[in-house]
Amino acid sequence: MYSIVSTVHIVLFVFVFILGINVIARALRGRSNNSLFTESDRKAGLFFMISLHTQLLIGLALYFFLSPITAAAFTDFGAAMKDPATRLIAVEHISVNIIAVVLATVNNAKNKKAIADAAKHKNALIFTLAALVLILSRIPWKLLF
Repeated sequence: MYSIVSTVHIVLFVFVFILGINVIARALRGRSNNSLFTESDRKAGLFFMISLHTQLLIGLALYFFLSPITAAAFTDFGAAMKDPATRLIAVEHISVNIIAVVLATVNNAKNKKAIADAAKHKNALIFTLAALVLILSRIPWKLLF
């Protein structure tokens, strides 16, 4: 069960990344052309946020119920904090990715308000870029390859 859910978590990351790049590209195009923030722009940000929330739910299931790494870390948290690879999974990965989900959610909430289109494109660019950078910084690459 762990390997299936872990694989889904990894595959979904590819979709999250593609959706995030799409939001960033749309925001850059919107800012450079001074174009309107369209319904398609709003939906791109919404789909990015939804995919991140889905990814978070799958990650929480892995973290609390399925992962042998976190199970071992919970048995001796002091020792887990001394091992960088275990600490990455047990503390850094989950906390930084929760912050990334919050950033995407804040972006979506801010862009629902009646603000200028340029500000909406700026919000989408800043919050989505920050979320993707955070996500990429805490991926346990050694476990993937």
